Amino acid sequence: MFFETSEYPFTKILEANYEKIRREMESLSPELFKPWYEKDLYTNLWLVYGLFAMGNKLKDNCARCPETVKILEQIPDMTTAGFSMLLPGTTIKPHEGFTKMVLRCHLGLSVPQPETCVLKVNGVERSWQEGKCLIFDDTMTHEAWNKGDKPRIVLLIDFKNKKAAQPLSKKIEFSVVSAIVGAVSPFMYKSEKKEKVK
Repeated sequence: MFFETSEYPFTKILEANYEKIRREMESLSPELFKPWYEKDLYTNLWLVYGLFAMGNKLKDNCARCPETVKILEQIPDMTTAGFSMLLPGTTIKPHEGFTKMVLRCHLGLSVPQPETCVLKVNGVERSWQEGKCLIFDDTMTHEAWNKGDKPRIVLLIDFKNKKAAQPLSKKIEFSVVSAIVGAVSPFMYKSEKKEKVK
């Protein structure tokens, strides 16, 4: 399920600053990107570079992208953010996210062959566009692929879904948080210094 980006004003900020974010992403050394931890979920290679995870700033990573961090800090109720790269020939298999407590936003940064790069959510296909956002509910069955010969890179952001029903109990809330931690663990590396978002 995709949502109209006009419902979320922060997407205008992201799109207006697309070139600035892209320049910082391109300045990163390729070895700083790490494989997504669920390796059975994809073919070839899916890489990520974390900036925020569960309300924590990944200090060392953020220091390399100061302008991007300033922009991200303007997003209300952001929980997780980082760069996501699909290498040529990579397919992410159909799967579902853990919780409706968050929605996911992708800002296209490097999509040299849009016709070969597709995100399919609940049967609906969309291609990423450079400088444009997509917002979707990742608890719906979704998959993605890059059939081109160049990497596809997006800025991935999770933010609180204010329309979602609240957990019925602390026990349920704990299970939801645990699931989210599992989902964002590849953004959190032991070598990183983390600092709470203020």
